[in-house]
Amino acid sequence: MKAQELKAKTPDELRDALIALKKEAFNLRFQQATGQLENTARMRNVRRDVARIQTVLNAKAAEAAK
Repeated sequence: MKAQELKAKTPDELRDALIALKKEAFNLRFQQATGQLENTARMRNVRRDVARIQTVLNAKAAEAAK
């Protein structure tokens, strides 16, 4: 997920995506703990996507506060 794609979305869409990614991260952690995780790089990608979404949400909130 690219930052430009995220900037085009509304805050509600971003929050929905954030919830979905957090659920995925939760499931990936369980898969890793039970030894079922095949694509370990996916955990890193999900974590970074969460950070990107949070950054864009914070920027939009700061913009709205001005």
